[in-house]
Amino acid sequence: MSRDLNTFRIKTHYHITKDLTLITCYSVHFQRWKRPSTVAAVCVLLAVIMGLRGSYATAERDQLQKMSKIVNVKLLGSCPEGWRRFGCSCYYLSTEKKSWEESRQDCLERGADLVIINSEEEQTFINGFESVKYAWIGLTDSVTEGTWKWVDGTPLTTPRYWDDGQPNGGTFQNCGGIIYKSSGQGALWDFDCIYSKQWICEK
Repeated sequence: MSRDLNTFRIKTHYHITKDLTLITCYSVHFQRWKRPSTVAAVCVLLAVIMGLRGSYATAERDQLQKMSKIVNVKLLGSCPEGWRRFGCSCYYLSTEKKSWEESRQDCLERGADLVIINSEEEQTFINGFESVKYAWIGLTDSVTEGTWKWVDGTPLTTPRYWDDGQPNGGTFQNCGGIIYKSSGQGALWDFDCIYSKQWICEK
């Protein structure tokens, strides 16, 4: 009788900001379980993460903070070639154009997903991809019209990210994209999902 086992991989990365603040980033990867052990597995995972957080509040973390004051470096795992780092994530800008669904599939095949914008700072960083005017992001209201959600299922709760007058497409424009703005932050628009555009992956 075969038995499925859950496996977890936890990576820790460090990011030193311009003001020399040390940020610890945890990347958690797990295999999909096939048995009804989800609750137990999540509890184990949370216990491991909490243990890691406590263990890094020790001499190792203190040493890293001292090092950050001597040299201005980022102690981070490197992003794959062709990707850019911001905070705890790596970002990829496509060179070709596809529909929203095809773009998302490409990201998934790269071990990523379409970008989820969590802050104004992240949106400003993405706007720095000046080689693109429009790009697909991980935002859609295709399930419920007018209820915009990110690809991880979380709702869009920051309407200030939208450009003036957006979203404006009704039932015909159900996928989100970002447009380049010379002002620096960029803005979100809604588009018909079948349009071909560049896209941005995040992992």
